Amino acid sequence: MTDQPAEQRDERRLIEAMLFAATEPIEQSVLAARLPEGADVGAIMGDLQAEYADRGVNLVRVAGKWSLRTAPDLASKLRIETTVPRKLSRAAVETLAILAYHQPATRTDVEQIRGVMLSKGTFDTLLEAGWIQPVGRKNTPGRPLTWGTTEAFLKHFGLNSLADLPGVDELKATGLLDPRPASVVVQGLPGVVPPRTEEDTILPDEEAVEEDPEPLAPEAR
Repeated sequence: MTDQPAEQRDERRLIEAMLFAATEPIEQSVLAARLPEGADVGAIMGDLQAEYADRGVNLVRVAGKWSLRTAPDLASKLRIETTVPRKLSRAAVETLAILAYHQPATRTDVEQIRGVMLSKGTFDTLLEAGWIQPVGRKNTPGRPLTWGTTEAFLKHFGLNSLADLPGVDELKATGLLDPRPASVVVQGLPGVVPPRTEEDTILPDEEAVEEDPEPLAPEAR
């Protein structure tokens, strides 16, 4: 204020500078230690608090300490939202592909097709992305949940419907599917594909954790 003595104006300016430079709330005793002896710190803080009351920055007391804070009514206008891209693990990509082509499917169905147990994080990642959702229950003992893809999945991948998913020939042409026959000979039985090992399928940051109470069905012999 212009009608204040120069000494009091300097004291106010010093306190403002200290509050502005502080990275955390400051105790009033710390402010007083920087002022001349006999300075009325309480009166100065009261005047500053009233002066900043209608500004974009307010002077507030938090846990007995003083701090400059953004006015509460402006918080929504200062919020910044950013999208952080996350790369899907190979297990998540395979799980999403299986659900897209075989839905509705249970966790056990996915595990049987992949040949390994599903980790908890795989489904959680796809759920968080909004690309899969429960669509019902399978009419089998225990009535496990069945899963399918969502409208958000179609939008993200630019599909009008599931009918627009690429077929086998298209996948082979783009190199996403091995054009060679997958059947091999196992224990003298032709046409049986050996299950992949966890090392082949699960990334290092995933653990093979059994979550579905239904055990994997034994291989047919």
